[in-house]
Amino acid sequence: MQIQIKGVRVVDPGNIEGIRDISIKDGLFEAVSEPGQLPEVAKDASDVKVIDGQGLIAVPGLIDVHVHLREPGQEYKETIETGLKAAAAGGITAVCAMPNTKPVNDNAQVTAFILSQAKKANASRVYPVGAISRNLEGEKLNDIADMKKAGIRAVTDDGMPVTDSQLMRRTLEYCKSLGLPVLVHAEDKRLADGGSMNEGLPATVMGIKGIPNAAESVMVMRDIALAELTGARVHFCHMSTAQSIEAIRAAKAKGLPVTCETAPHYFTLTDADMPAYDTNFKMNPPLRSDKDRAAIIEGLTDGTIDMIATDHAPHAEDEKQVEFDLAAFGIVGLETSLGLSLALVAQGHLTLAQLVQKMAKAPADLMGINNDIVPGNPADLTLINMDAGWTVDPNLFVSKGRNTPFAGRRLTGAAALTIVGGRIVYSMDSMS
Repeated sequence: MQIQIKGVRVVDPGNIEGIRDISIKDGLFEAVSEPGQLPEVAKDASDVKVIDGQGLIAVPGLIDVHVHLREPGQEYKETIETGLKAAAAGGITAVCAMPNTKPVNDNAQVTAFILSQAKKANASRVYPVGAISRNLEGEKLNDIADMKKAGIRAVTDDGMPVTDSQLMRRTLEYCKSLGLPVLVHAEDKRLADGGSMNEGLPATVMGIKGIPNAAESVMVMRDIALAELTGARVHFCHMSTAQSIEAIRAAKAKGLPVTCETAPHYFTLTDADMPAYDTNFKMNPPLRSDKDRAAIIEGLTDGTIDMIATDHAPHAEDEKQVEFDLAAFGIVGLETSLGLSLALVAQGHLTLAQLVQKMAKAPADLMGINNDIVPGNPADLTLINMDAGWTVDPNLFVSKGRNTPFAGRRLTGAAALTIVGGRIVYSMDSMS
């Protein structure tokens, strides 16, 4: 199947910004030309799909570097198929799958299984992320080189911090030699001390044990020091505090090889927005103060925060419909991420090109991928309808997860079409 997209506005930072015609053939971009230069398609041609791109924006396929697909072992929460189809519905052409599955992705066999299941799903791509330590226990380093051969793109013990500084140093040195980034879950569990939400007035009023900002920022500072020691690339996951952003900004000013991400909930919500004891607002790290939210937005604006990821964490209803302290941490985000992030453009915090940089280009760089919209590259493409207004309804999610704090929220902007390897894996028209 060949696809022609006519008269679409292309926003590909550092490459193209303007109206173009795009031809896709055999899974690759065949041509990206000025309007009217593509060959005309015969009206009876059955192997060519022509799409009117007027009013739409084409960007390199969005990549979410932080997703929990749950399979193997927790398919009742999500499967690789439902997760990748949810990603496609959100305009995301590839996700990085965290390793905290059951069994943990700490060996080449589990990595190969994840890639095999993703191929069967026939939806978005998956880039597996391997575990740093055996069974995420933070004690014994895995055979990361073997997992790299099987297909991992990075390593992390996400969900469990690596508390042993020597193990983290060895990991950074090992991964530097392999050319793999290390994704850091920055949390001091002793400081978090079993807390369930941000340490602040709302937690005090509700009588819920809080998690201080320092539980995140002290580990950020430790791993910045280790990045300086080793020269290895460190990427900080789900940043939520002003202190963390300040430390990363200073590290970048020194030229250290650090990057970081935040998630839409951290620049959209605060702990004061949480309805009393609503577990759909419980995630780790937790929603912080308005001061922290402002610092996150400032970090996005000035470039300190490189990427926007979801930390998509689906849970079954019975894991959320319990007492707040007992409920599972995490929310889903694949299908709301684009709409929530486009609000940063509408509010003037980012240009559209800057948003595309954070949701497509910088994630591709982290994973070692060239996703420029140029002839010869794999045709992974997200078409965005900036004017599409819609209301978040968890019952309509493709994901198995319904645990979102954004139910009923009105959003503007959505994926109109998601193309992966030259295949249309989601179309807004087919869902209407």
